[in-house]
Amino acid sequence: MFRFKQFTIHQDRCPMKVGTDGVLLGAWASLRPTDLRLLDIGTGTGLIALMLAQRAPGARITGIDIADTSQARENADASPWGERLSFVSCPVQCFEVSEPFDLIVSNPPFFDDSLLCPDAGRTAARHAVTLPFGELCDAVMRLLAPAGRFAVVLPTSEVRRFLLAAGGRLTTIRRTDVRTTPRHPAKRTLLELTPTAMTDPMEAAVFDELTVGTGEHECYTAKYQALTRDFYLKF
Repeated sequence: MFRFKQFTIHQDRCPMKVGTDGVLLGAWASLRPTDLRLLDIGTGTGLIALMLAQRAPGARITGIDIADTSQARENADASPWGERLSFVSCPVQCFEVSEPFDLIVSNPPFFDDSLLCPDAGRTAARHAVTLPFGELCDAVMRLLAPAGRFAVVLPTSEVRRFLLAAGGRLTTIRRTDVRTTPRHPAKRTLLELTPTAMTDPMEAAVFDELTVGTGEHECYTAKYQALTRDFYLKF
């Protein structure tokens, strides 16, 4: 169990537990007042969907996962926003809706070439077995509103492969490379993308860095605390 300021995540039935990647994405993804339909691909415990519900009081959020979503549903029902959250157990490749989404977020599977984990649940969640990057981009293009945005967190080493899989269909408008401490190179990257046809060629993308810790035990940078303080109890 993991307690946040306004909700609690039970995770005993989910292979992937609450981690920094999901919290970063849920706090970092930009939200506009006009974003009323939000989609979380690979919702797992429902963490990112719940963070979006906290941040966007007028939005309806859907979480989708190839695995069982009953624990995400229970976490949502125990939160203040259960009526605005829905969950679907379905491969996103087969997911159909009548109205597109204003914002799609995903903490997707990755590490195509790494050794598979013996645990089947963790394998599906952390290896691009059930959702290769190309198929993820296909789904985003199909489900995203023309002026919508897609926010994703990836290992920095996988960004180039992801953008190649996008095949020029999505353009980066915002990127944050994440270091664990000042001494370490970036290990994670947060990307915000929009359909290329809707991108203003005169508008420059925003690139920056975020460092999580100062390098001292249990000490966090002011920038990381500012990003996550609405969620973490320790801030």
